[in-house]
Amino acid sequence: MDKKQFIETCNRKIKLIRAEYSFSQDKMALILGISKKTLVEIEKGRSSLGWTGSVALCAIFGESEIVTGAFGGKPAEIILALAFDGSEPLQTQSKPALGKIWWQSVRESGGYLIQQNVISQHYRLLDREGTPVASSFDLEDLKIPGEMSAT
Repeated sequence: MDKKQFIETCNRKIKLIRAEYSFSQDKMALILGISKKTLVEIEKGRSSLGWTGSVALCAIFGESEIVTGAFGGKPAEIILALAFDGSEPLQTQSKPALGKIWWQSVRESGGYLIQQNVISQHYRLLDREGTPVASSFDLEDLKIPGEMSAT
């Protein structure tokens, strides 16, 4: 997934998210800080949220079933990986549920685990306690401490 695909997914899901929360177009536009006219254009596929609007949508509605289903979990890790275009520390992330259906283990070494999201295809490195410490769309960016390569 790249930024363009992320934005396109948000554009396609915005109307469903609005319906999930039973918000009017006026209320949804107010929440997102855009005009109702812009929201209508996005819902009709004639305009786009862009990067900033997509990040805002996912930050505000990160618990939405539509959002988590579209991105294979809460979108924060994807946003960080896309924003930094590589592996960056995930210092604000809490310990994930390791058994979620969206994650497949790629490799494990020294108590560290690399998983891949089955929907977005991004990777995350979990420490010995299961806390995310880095994420990236490139497996090579994730280095298990004490090893030369993640492959």
